Amino acid sequence: MSVKKDAKRMFSKNRKAYVSSSTHSNSRDLTLLTEWLNPKAGMIALDIATGGGHTAKQLSPYVTRVVATDITKEMLENTADHLSGYSNIDYVIADAEQLPFLNHTFGIVTCRIAAHHFPHPDQFIREVKRVLKEKGKFLLIDNVAPADEKYDAFINKLEKIRDYSHVRSLKISEWKELLSETKMEILHEQKRRKMLPYGEWVNRTSGSEEEQKIVEEFIMNASNDVKQYFNIEIENGKIQHFTIDEWFVLCTL
Repeated sequence: MSVKKDAKRMFSKNRKAYVSSSTHSNSRDLTLLTEWLNPKAGMIALDIATGGGHTAKQLSPYVTRVVATDITKEMLENTADHLSGYSNIDYVIADAEQLPFLNHTFGIVTCRIAAHHFPHPDQFIREVKRVLKEKGKFLLIDNVAPADEKYDAFINKLEKIRDYSHVRSLKISEWKELLSETKMEILHEQKRRKMLPYGEWVNRTSGSEEEQKIVEEFIMNASNDVKQYFNIEIENGKIQHFTIDEWFVLCTL
């Protein structure tokens, strides 16, 4: 419960930053999301941990209704206000691991750049399966840890230093094991490299100069091979950007 309280506190404080985030509003990602899901009129979609509402907004023109959920009330209120012109989006405060919906309700379920905050990803996947209609589609997009243990440890520690509500970016192999356990079939998958502008990334969650200094020092002190793997770009002693792994996966029952 303390982890979820941390998430509520963090996202309540930084709710506006997630609406304007260039990472979360990336149009290329959202276009691919639409192509893979092929949403149609008559469908009801569920967007879990909607954050700034980018996925809900993207799906809205194509489906009959989108239910956008988030565990953080203030985040959801801010997103509802920002998307007030989209009349077919409903907003529900909900825990991704205990969804307040009946079985087999949604033809589409999405969760984008959020699952690394969930303390029990296995329970999250079971809940997705429970609320998804037969032959429905589930699209998960999230940051993932590299297969190499050293790089896995680095990126997860870095994220935790920057954002205390971070739990863990899973490896692709770990996600696949969870999907297999719930007998969800993978239709498409794509691993991509995602460049993060350092200033925007660190400012989104790290409030004080002292906190940001700790993040900066952790990156600067990384070994050369870590800096190379994550494409850490440093100019004039300042971190400009770096690159992480991201995974898109489309599943069905």
